[in-house]
Amino acid sequence: MKTALSALARRTAAPSISWLMATTLARPKLISLAAGFTDNASLPVREARDSMNDLLRSPQTGQPALQYGSTAGEPKLRAWTASHLQKLDGISAPKNYSADRVLITNGSQQLLYMTAEALCDAGDIVIVEDPTYFVFLGIVQSHGLRARGVRMTADGIDLAHLERVLESLKRRGELPRLKLLYLVTYFQNPTGITTGFAKKVAALKLLKKYERAAGHPIYLLEDAAYRELRFTGDDVKSALSVRGFADRVIYAGTYSKPFASGLRVGFGILPEPVLTAVTRIKGNHDFGTANLLQQTLARAIATGRYEKHLGALRRRYAGKAAVMRAALQKHFPPAVKWDESGGGLYFWARLPRSVATGVKSKVFRAALAAEVLYVPGAMCYADDATRRKPDNEMRLSYGNASEANIREGIKRLGAVLWKNIQPG
Repeated sequence: MKTALSALARRTAAPSISWLMATTLARPKLISLAAGFTDNASLPVREARDSMNDLLRSPQTGQPALQYGSTAGEPKLRAWTASHLQKLDGISAPKNYSADRVLITNGSQQLLYMTAEALCDAGDIVIVEDPTYFVFLGIVQSHGLRARGVRMTADGIDLAHLERVLESLKRRGELPRLKLLYLVTYFQNPTGITTGFAKKVAALKLLKKYERAAGHPIYLLEDAAYRELRFTGDDVKSALSVRGFADRVIYAGTYSKPFASGLRVGFGILPEPVLTAVTRIKGNHDFGTANLLQQTLARAIATGRYEKHLGALRRRYAGKAAVMRAALQKHFPPAVKWDESGGGLYFWARLPRSVATGVKSKVFRAALAAEVLYVPGAMCYADDATRRKPDNEMRLSYGNASEANIREGIKRLGAVLWKNIQPG
């Protein structure tokens, strides 16, 4: 008998993150350097409690917070989000940063999913970084989309490679199926790379150049989930600030990582007609993000609790990054190279090409036997038939692990690598 499941349901595989989390829960002694969770010890219990108590102290504020909100989101939170991003970018162009363009979502993940749902049909093409956020690749897979990867350099995607990919799609007559370029632009998950502003400008110009052959707009989906987790260096302006391209940029952000991941409040700034389409889709999903959580967050922002916590969180992550860096220097073989950045949650380690790190590799099995878990780098590469997936990298997170577990986990993993990497 045939299944009653839809094509999307039949396509959708179990997310890699689910397997990694299940492995962690099933092995209590396991040190996980895999999960991109936020730091448990610094979650703002008092700030969240005080903000919620402020709301629930009287019916005048408590009843509206406990009632349904709008699909687009709490107006004060939308207005603050737009104003905050405008200040970060240092731009006095209110049209690009209007609160009317802001949509509050259940984490930035929902925004990514709904954007794909609004723009893409099965068989359509998205361009992604090589490597990229592997949970987004799950969205690509479940929607039956095709992905093309573009190599990374020290300050973002390789523009020459991006142009070659666009040109190859044009030659093959496939540009009409290309809908968007997806970039994680701040302290990228998984590499930690931040995309330079000049590269954002150049990427938008390249997409615009090929729109005539595509026959429709090609959007830049800028995932800025880690932007607020900068602990060194200067901020980089977003693609929203590029003059003349506001109608081609979809900006995804979140309050989960810089404040409390359990709140699951994210946001998007979207151009028309994408904004209307995504808002309608969200209305069918959930009528709107939980109003009490939005009101709690808005209260934390209004009282200064949000900014105070964010400052402490940045210092916390800077310290944990330093602990992981020192452990890597002490315990990893010289043949292993790693990338770090001035923010985010990750180090990206590269082994010699001859040493595999995938889930079926000797290194991964030995790491599990040593009770330490990492994200195999191959999970972060799209299925792109034009190149072979690298299988000699790993993502290491210091976000949730304690300092003691970071030191011990890297020590255990280093011992595994010394046994599997031949000197010279």
